[in-house]
Amino acid sequence: MAELVIPSLFETLYMVFFSTVFSLLIGFPLGILLVITEKDNIWEKPIFNKILGSIINILRSLPFIILMILVFPISKLIVGKTIGTTATIVPLSIAAAPFVARVMEGSLKEIDKGVIESSLAMGATVPQIVGKVLIPESLPSIVSGITLTIINLIGYSAMAGAIGGGGLGNLAIRFGLYRFQTDVMVVSLIAIIVLVQGVQLLGNYISLKINKK
Repeated sequence: MAELVIPSLFETLYMVFFSTVFSLLIGFPLGILLVITEKDNIWEKPIFNKILGSIINILRSLPFIILMILVFPISKLIVGKTIGTTATIVPLSIAAAPFVARVMEGSLKEIDKGVIESSLAMGATVPQIVGKVLIPESLPSIVSGITLTIINLIGYSAMAGAIGGGGLGNLAIRFGLYRFQTDVMVVSLIAIIVLVQGVQLLGNYISLKINKK
């Protein structure tokens, strides 16, 4: 059984790692824009804010399986195929990016506006406030948000197995469901649970460390 589970585990780790990186690269700047372009904020653009917020809400409302099918042409364009572990990274990243944006928005909004106003009074520019005030002050919350994103992506990657995405989800479906090998399904489920618990514990530890500093 190890020869089945271990490669599938590494496929899941591969998908989750790269989709986390790409979703953060897309979603983190969007989250910052959602905050700073709000009315009465440091870079007020209310119309832009509403349009961006609406687009993010629409993408968040799409079920992952449907989104994955819709993104098939983009996966084909980027990686040359629509199924498989590498191809799944594309829809995973696109699905997680709006979630990241909203999580980061929530984290950045926790900062006391008095701190931002003080920075403005001292002549700080918008990039300086973002880089030296918003992000450092909300770092523990941001780490918690990234942890939550990774856990969601583990769940998404398992769902992607239903349509040839690879990983532990695909293993559980191919052997546990179609071939009635319950032991494979149980081991796959345990591996996913352990993975989620490990990510949560690590995220909590890092967030606590940053908070103490």
